[in-house]
Parts: sequence; C-alpha cells; structure tokens
Amino acid sequence: MIKNALTRKNHKKAIIFTGLLSAIAWTQYLTMCATVHAADRVTIRYGFLEESTSVAELKKATETGQLPGSLQIYTSALSQEQRNWLVQGLKTRIPINVVTLDWLLNTQLGQTVINDIATVFDRRQDQSGVQAVRSGLILAASSPEGLSMLSFIAAYPSQTLRLNLPQVLTVARFLNIDFLQTQQFLLMHSPQSDRQKPSINIPFDPTQPGTQKLEISKLNLSDDKRKRNIIVDIYWSNPTNGENNIEKPLIVFSHSSSSAGTDLQYLAEHLASYGYVVAALQNPGSNFFTNKGKVGLNPQEFLALPQDVSFVLDELAKVNQNPNNSLQGKLTTNKVMFVGYSLGGTTALALAGGELQIASLKSSCEKNAGKLSDVQSFMCLARQLPQNNYQLQDQRVKQIVALKPASSLLFGETGLTKVKVPTLVFTASADHVTPSLTEQINGFNRIASPKWLAAAVGASHYSVVDPLVVNASLNTNNTPITSREVVGEKSADVRSYVKAITLAMAAQLTPDANKYNVFLTPEYAQFASTPLFPFRLIAPLHSINTTSKN
Repeated sequence: MIKNALTRKNHKKAIIFTGLLSAIAWTQYLTMCATVHAADRVTIRYGFLEESTSVAELKKATETGQLPGSLQIYTSALSQEQRNWLVQGLKTRIPINVVTLDWLLNTQLGQTVINDIATVFDRRQDQSGVQAVRSGLILAASSPEGLSMLSFIAAYPSQTLRLNLPQVLTVARFLNIDFLQTQQFLLMHSPQSDRQKPSINIPFDPTQPGTQKLEISKLNLSDDKRKRNIIVDIYWSNPTNGENNIEKPLIVFSHSSSSAGTDLQYLAEHLASYGYVVAALQNPGSNFFTNKGKVGLNPQEFLALPQDVSFVLDELAKVNQNPNNSLQGKLTTNKVMFVGYSLGGTTALALAGGELQIASLKSSCEKNAGKLSDVQSFMCLARQLPQNNYQLQDQRVKQIVALKPASSLLFGETGLTKVKVPTLVFTASADHVTPSLTEQINGFNRIASPKWLAAAVGASHYSVVDPLVVNASLNTNNTPITSREVVGEKSADVRSYVKAITLAMAAQLTPDANKYNVFLTPEYAQFASTPLFPFRLIAPLHSINTTSKN
C-alpha cells in the first residue's frame, strides 16, 4: 500500500537517504558502533514511509551479495558499487575484542556513543534503550564471528527493531572514518589496563597549584609599522623561598580563532604559581571581542599571528630592561616556551619552524573541493596568500605545546619536517573542530624528535578551555558526541592533565628538568587516567602507526 502511495517527491527522498544509508554501512565496519536493524525483523522508517526485512534475509544477502527485495523501495536507486558497500558493511568484522570493547563502553566517550546510537531506535516498541545497545554490542563481540553489524543485529535484545532513518543519518554523520580510526589508534597505545594504576614514583602532584602568589598585569602594545594593537595579559609572581625565576623560560600563550586571551587562564595561573611568567596575547585579528563576535579570518592572519608573537617578544625585551616597570628582570625573552590552542596551536608549529606550504594547500583545496572538513575549508583561506612558502620561525622559541592544532593542509607533506624544537602535541579523541587523526596524529608523524603526543580519550575541542570562558550553550544534550562539547566541570580531569604535562614541559628548560620527566611518560598518563577520561602519551622516539590492530 505504501509503495502504491509513494509520490515522486517521496521517491526522490528515498533515493537520497538510501545512498546515505549505504555510506553509513561502509563507515560502521571500522567501529564498535553498529547501525540499527532488528533481531528478527528490521523496519526502516522515514516519515510515513516504512519498509522491513528479516535477519535471515540480511544474512542471505551477505552470502549472495544481493540485497533483500523487501527493501527495494530504498535500494532500487543504488549503484552496484553502493550495493556492494552495503553488503560488505553488514558482514565485515570490526577489529575489537570484548575486553577492549567493555573497557571503552565504560568511558565517557563510550557512554555518550551508546546514548547516541540509542536515539536512532523507535522506542515505542522497545523501552530497553541504552542498555539494549550496550548488551547487543557486548554479546556480538563475544560471539564466535566477532562484532559486526549483522552480529549486533542478531544479538540485539528485541524481536523487532525500528530504525528512524533521519536520526541514523544525524548520528552516523559524526561517526565518520577518521573519528572511528582515532578511537582504535588510541586504544592500541595502552601499556596496561586503565583499571590498573602503574607503580611509578610521583614526587609531587603537578595538578595542584604551586606556592607563588599570583600577580596579573596588562600591557597595551602598538605595532605602528603593521598598524596592530596587541593587548597582553601578564601572569607572574615574585619569588619566595629563595627561588630564582630568571632560570625559568617566559611562556607565551595564543588563543583560538574567534575566541579570547583568557581561553587558558586557569593554565596561566597554574604556571605562574610555580614561578613562571606567562604572557597571554589577545590576537587582534582573531579575537572574539575586538572583532565583535565576527567569525572568519583574513588570510593575512596566518602570517600576522606568528609575527605578532615576535613583535611582543621584542617589546617585552624592552620592558625587561625598564627599571620603572615591576616586570623588570623577570622576562627571559631569549628563552621562550610557546603554548597555542587550536589556531594558536597552528601558530605554535609555525613559530617552531613549520613551513607554510601554500602551493600544496591550493592544490589540495581545489582537488578536494566539496570533500573537506570544516577546519580544512578554514585553512583553505590561506590559499590567497601570494607566495608558495613561508618560514615564520622565531629562534627565541625553544619549545612548544600545541593544543589541538590544525595541520593537515597548511603545512603540506614536508612543512612540519622543518620543526626542530621539542614539541608536545595534545589531542582529544572526540574533537570535531580539529579532528584528531587528520589534524594532530598524522602531522605529529612528520615532526622530528624530541616530541610527545598526549591524548585524552573522550575529550572534545573545548575541553581544555577555562570553564569561565566556555559558552554554556556548547554543552547541549541533543546532538551527537562529536558535536557535543565536554566542558566545564565535566572536563575537569582533562584540564588537570593539561596542567601537569604543560608544567613538565616548561621545566624541561630549567635545571629541574629531571624532576619533572616522570610526568611526560606513558606510565604517568596511565596513572592520571580516570574512568571517564583515559589518557595516553607517546614518548619521544616512539613511532606512530595508525593501522588498526585488535
């Protein structure tokens, strides 16, 4: 009856959604998250349209390669290649064992993904919801054939499973290949179970504040030559207990696009409590407030941001010599650690020697038009720059901490090989703004040692941002995991870990380096892990291999 009533308009919609459904199936084989069909019968719903098939027919399809005729309303417009993808996606085993899967499902990321998958079911017929999804995944992974879409379908504890197609598309959009490969990659780099704390000697808790009393100063610097006004917040302290702050590096912060210099205020205060001086820039071309909330970037800002840092260092060197300034003698501008978040992290890579590759950027942007992620499209703004290569290194920057930088296109294949200073890259597995695999992990491969890759499984892009800065609207509950930001009190564990590793990196430029080395080890990452946020750290000289393993 539904087929006879199908209008041309509805048929067109069915074709569109069928093509997307095949893409979903192709994606799912890379993850533990199975799409939705039924234990005995699968019912696909879109508005008033509804078609169903049986599990037996789906199993037969994986053997014959022919999709069930009962789903012809959706599959008739598929190409043969799309049909092959759909059949392959049904039967392909997902390379994850039941022990690892059980561990993952207990993390914040796993719990949120389960909740998201549960939203695609029509729960008028099945009230088990979230628990049913978890049970189906565990039972399927325990089966002789292992976890696959089909084994999940067969194991799902419901006789009839209804699929809300628009919601499937919403969830599946974010469970993309890069996102899923990231989870697999980070799961591989676990020296032991996160439920077992390693036996290591921790001399003190680096997440707790130091003993120095915080002072905050503000400088308003004017670069007349470039017609840029740069506000700098200085976090500092007067030495106590005989500490000599002059041995410590100056730490410079740079914030993300369309944000503010207080992005990492908690981190600046933490470092200052240990006697470090932190200079947090308000980037004039990418500041939310000075640009009145305008989102976007002038292509010249990719060059101007590193140049702003060099200008500020020049000016701070003058302040350091001024006997009338309370900061006189406290600013070691010839020994700098740069900390950048998001776009600021990209700036960090450039200051450390990373070469902007505009020619390859142009080629990639043109070749992959329509296939780029949001952040890659953002990076493509730089293709308007006139030269093919830019070297923006500042020799005063002796090491960097790049928090969730974008690097996939701007530096090309060779730009990051020019980074020569010690580099710590921090990534979050559920970051949809600067996705972990494409923007941090792959780029990290190209950087020469010494280097560290630190990761928070389940954290999102804004998890490292000061809770006072994060907009409460980011933390909504009606969007999938990779667009739902884990912020505020929910991400306190992540910020604590960032405090520890950033403090340890700063200490590498002091005589106390050996005292802090333990905090830059995989064992400490394991020690600092919490049930909701497992942390990972790949130490210097460790190779990176993004090939999924069980």
